[in-house]
Amino acid sequence: MKIKLHIPPSIDPVLAFGVHDSNLRLLERVMAVKIIPVEEDISIEGDEDKITKTSNILNNIFVLVRGAMPVSHSDIKLLIEEVVKNNNYGTDKFTSDGLSISKKGYKLKPRTSHQKDYIREILNNDLTFAIGPAGTGKTFLAVGMALHFLYIGRVKKIVLTRPVVEAGENLGFLPGTIEEKIDPYLRPLFDALKEMLGPEELKYLMENQIIELAPLAYMRGRTLSNCFIILDEAQNTMPMQMKMCLTRLGENSKMVVTGDITQIDLPYGKESGLTQSIDLFRDIEGVKFIYFNQRDVMRHGLVKKILEIYEKRENDSWKEMSVK
Repeated sequence: MKIKLHIPPSIDPVLAFGVHDSNLRLLERVMAVKIIPVEEDISIEGDEDKITKTSNILNNIFVLVRGAMPVSHSDIKLLIEEVVKNNNYGTDKFTSDGLSISKKGYKLKPRTSHQKDYIREILNNDLTFAIGPAGTGKTFLAVGMALHFLYIGRVKKIVLTRPVVEAGENLGFLPGTIEEKIDPYLRPLFDALKEMLGPEELKYLMENQIIELAPLAYMRGRTLSNCFIILDEAQNTMPMQMKMCLTRLGENSKMVVTGDITQIDLPYGKESGLTQSIDLFRDIEGVKFIYFNQRDVMRHGLVKKILEIYEKRENDSWKEMSVK
């Protein structure tokens, strides 16, 4: 049997197929098919079942490479493994069935349509903003995607950062080492890591600085290449801090920025770098915004009701102010 698969015109063949088509040669060996790229198409010859699985793998390669990241042999092997296990494997199944993120066997799975869109945008873009209320999975899924990219070899390091917003006390005068001082600010990120990784794996990754947790101020002057960077609680950045963080993005890196614009803790009158970013980058190619709402909240059922009550109160207050 023989079929032809169209190559999307936006695809860079070197990023997708590897140098000298090495990714295609790997697929040929493992799937026992013959693959011949011909101009705008790929010809696949072999057994019907193997051709179907190979075409599924190639379609997923096309999705992965849209983020301008080269597809590695590790990516190919992971795709082959998943396709062999799941006959109907596809891009949506890639997210709905879960993404491998650790040796522990943990699979990252979206639970709402917005979470599914979130994962898809992270796969396809180098800079993704996730905006919405607490409990919607913004940070948890971002950490999971970072671990997935590390697991498949697409990045070499994960950098997790948050702005330190001091509440009445100067951080330098708090007791303890710098790690002890910043621990409360970075604890939510650490908790997400701890849930997904076994203790030994997490310890190894932290001790070897493959995973780095640091306050936002520590990002200044760095260029982060081959990294997955997460800026959490970004509503508490000021515009210059946001600019500093976004410009850390180096070659072969991805960044996810998360925040809740209804929970800004900056001093009164100070503009949030996150709200400014919405205005500045909403129409920029390669930058995507995902907006979560109360329907995406995954915490205790009361949290949704609490958020709805607060939202109603805020809306009523705005109406009263408008009338006055």
